[in-house]
Amino acid sequence: MTASTTGALTAIIDVTRDAVTRNTANAHVVFSASAVPQGTVGSVTTARQHKLAVDEPPTLGGEDTAINPVEAYLGALLACQVVTYRFYADKLGVTIDELALSAEGDLDVRGFFGLDESVRPGFTAVRVTVNISGPDSEERYRELTDTVDAHCPVLDLTQNPTPVTTTLVVG
Repeated sequence: MTASTTGALTAIIDVTRDAVTRNTANAHVVFSASAVPQGTVGSVTTARQHKLAVDEPPTLGGEDTAINPVEAYLGALLACQVVTYRFYADKLGVTIDELALSAEGDLDVRGFFGLDESVRPGFTAVRVTVNISGPDSEERYRELTDTVDAHCPVLDLTQNPTPVTTTLVVG
């Protein structure tokens, strides 16, 4: 992060802290998205005014016009980590000259296709690699990484059960 952004993200944290301190109801935020089919197995998801196309490779019945859902999850995880690194670097006073993240996940398609009910349909493991550089010590970057892992919302979704309810509307 450049010196020009130093403090800007901390200011957002401070404003949020003050708003929540005044009224804890200010801490509750609802995000939403909607999706419709596109192509053979693809879809388009809309969140606010933004759209995300998703498809599958031909081996999974798609036309390979976009990333697939589990790649979208990996992208969401990495994007959330980048945001969280930037916020907490600013808050902790850690300088980041360069930051690049990558992720890969192991998935056994027997779970998705229902070929073996003992195999879960999701990732069995995800590996994130963080390449970071700057003038601070390795210890400070490890402290930053631990802080990011403790506060990243998308990582939390993976590491902790989140209740999901489905409402079916037949019309």
